[in-house]
Amino acid sequence: MGVKDNNTNKNHRKSFFYYYGIVLLVVFLLNTFLVPQMMERSVREVSYDQFLHFVEAKQVGMVYQDGESLMFTLKEDVEKEWGVTAYKTGLWPDANLTDRLLDAGVVFSQEIVTQPSLLSTIFVQWIMPIVLFVVIGQLLGRTLQKKMGSMGNPAMTFGKSNAKIYAETETGKTFSDVAGQEEAKEALKEIVDFLHNPQKYAEIGATLPKGALLVGPPGTGKTLLAKAVAGEAHVPFFSISGSEFVEMFVGMGAAKVRDLFKQANEKAPCIVFIDEIDTIGKKRDGGGIGGNDEREQTLNQLLTEMDGFDGKKGVVILAATNRPESLDQALLRPGRFDRRIPVELPDLKGREAILRVHGKDVKLESSVDFNSVARAASGASGAELANIVNEAALRAVRMGRSVVNQSDLEESVEVVVAGYQRKDASVSKNEKRIVAYHEIGHALVAACQSNSAPVHKITIIPRTSGALGYTMQVEAGERFLMSKEEALNKIATFTGGRAAEEFMFQSITTGAANDIEQATKIARAMVTRYGMSDQFGMVALETVNNQYLGGDTSMVCAPETAKAVDDEVIAIVKAQYEKAMGILKAHAAKLNELSEYLLERETITGEEFMEILQRE
Repeated sequence: MGVKDNNTNKNHRKSFFYYYGIVLLVVFLLNTFLVPQMMERSVREVSYDQFLHFVEAKQVGMVYQDGESLMFTLKEDVEKEWGVTAYKTGLWPDANLTDRLLDAGVVFSQEIVTQPSLLSTIFVQWIMPIVLFVVIGQLLGRTLQKKMGSMGNPAMTFGKSNAKIYAETETGKTFSDVAGQEEAKEALKEIVDFLHNPQKYAEIGATLPKGALLVGPPGTGKTLLAKAVAGEAHVPFFSISGSEFVEMFVGMGAAKVRDLFKQANEKAPCIVFIDEIDTIGKKRDGGGIGGNDEREQTLNQLLTEMDGFDGKKGVVILAATNRPESLDQALLRPGRFDRRIPVELPDLKGREAILRVHGKDVKLESSVDFNSVARAASGASGAELANIVNEAALRAVRMGRSVVNQSDLEESVEVVVAGYQRKDASVSKNEKRIVAYHEIGHALVAACQSNSAPVHKITIIPRTSGALGYTMQVEAGERFLMSKEEALNKIATFTGGRAAEEFMFQSITTGAANDIEQATKIARAMVTRYGMSDQFGMVALETVNNQYLGGDTSMVCAPETAKAVDDEVIAIVKAQYEKAMGILKAHAAKLNELSEYLLERETITGEEFMEILQRE
């Protein structure tokens, strides 16, 4: 069973251009070579005696002297040969020729235009191109029919699903290729076991879950898990995106859904995977027009098909989305998508396992510590971790090495987080000095507080993300909860850079924009979502929208309450700013010493920072 490639339509268009290009070439050659020859054949050369015979019989219509030759035509009532419109003869010395021509009523012309006959013109300009187009069209139609027939679809048909169909072994993925999602794999292994041993479940009366919904942030491996299920079960795998059901014409998406389930039933047991199902599965509002009607008809057809097929046949519907809150409730009820399987961002152990999976494909030094890289890449998805390994391999090649070492992986983490180093950035000495004090301010406030993540690296080398420097903190282990004290410490650390600028230069810059945003975000969450406010207590004043796509929030309180929330958020940030300022004033000597050291080195490690800080 082959794979239906998305390049098929492109190949069809290329075929059209190819064949019609041949037609245009043939017509061009006809006009270049055949028509001039026909023009030549329309002039017949005769002897001078024959010319005089025509003159004496008064059959000559017009005459024209062309150098040493005479061109003439015959009168309309004289029978002519097919395709001949003019005659030509040599010019002989004849003093009485002019008088004889006048007596015979011949007209003297300045030029005689020769052209093919009407029949030949019609043949060349109309009949032959039409015949060529018909012949080429037939050849093109047969070729396309063969191509489409080889993929199981007749040519030029509508309402057919564009699902890619993979054979049992063509997904190339198994559960061993999926790391960091052990809970999701456990939930899916039962489906695989059912497809392997359906009789075991049929004997006890159990039926296979009709559908499983994979939900999670982008890049966590939802599509990879679906392919691994098909690879483990050794069954055909249908893969289609939700956007491929959306059509301009009402009813086309529903027709594609019917065709998809028809194919799936024919090849049962099998797995049907619908990626980004929120495209067609959004909640119905009941009042749309145009394209909205088409989307709702497609959703209704999907609901009907999921109710209609027999689960005992072994057709499993897997779907993926990162917007589960937008799906229609009818799609999520038992009997349709029976299981909701979270595919979250990997934890520390999962990140290390993912790095090891992708590390198998590159040459690594034996001393590489994946645990250290996994801790530095906190919050990274599986796709980002794969990119980190690839960036490390590319860096090793740029550095002229044949293996990837620890420094390559650590630098690639920074590339993914902050972008590439801007080696051509022309930052003035004064600005570099400000950035150095700013970053040491962050690190010093963090180091002087308890329950704060250790400083891993400090740099003032500009990055392509726009950052002129940054301070990296790395937790010793994985953290899932954050106490109120830790949240306040984080806010103080974020304000440490601005506090250092004001303390040392009695001026502030725009460099703290991102710090202000992060500090405000934590403070607001403490008040509105975490119940860490003495004034409001355990009251939810804010809801999170699209938790897997940025987590935007919206207030759910009265305007007066919102103002009170703003006042408390401002008070929290101000208090932590004053706390950071106090820490920096108490360690002013170390602030100067560390900043000068960083200004000289541009990049220092956490160990260097702590050694200078603890030095008497």
